[in-house]
Amino acid sequence: MHADKGDKLLVHGRIVGQHDRVVEIVEVIGENGTPPYRVRADDGHESVMSPGPDCVVRHHKEM
Repeated sequence: MHADKGDKLLVHGRIVGQHDRVVEIVEVIGENGTPPYRVRADDGHESVMSPGPDCVVRHHKEM
């Protein structure tokens, strides 16, 4: 997985009824665009995450 600051990360819901969510990558902590990433949710909450196979990067240049 490769991402840059400003990209969005689509996190698919893991259980029935759980909605997908989109977070913004505000910092790439890993080397050469690899995880972990510092992300910010719509409500302003920030966390560090290492995305799993249920996540998709949406590059800001593609939007």
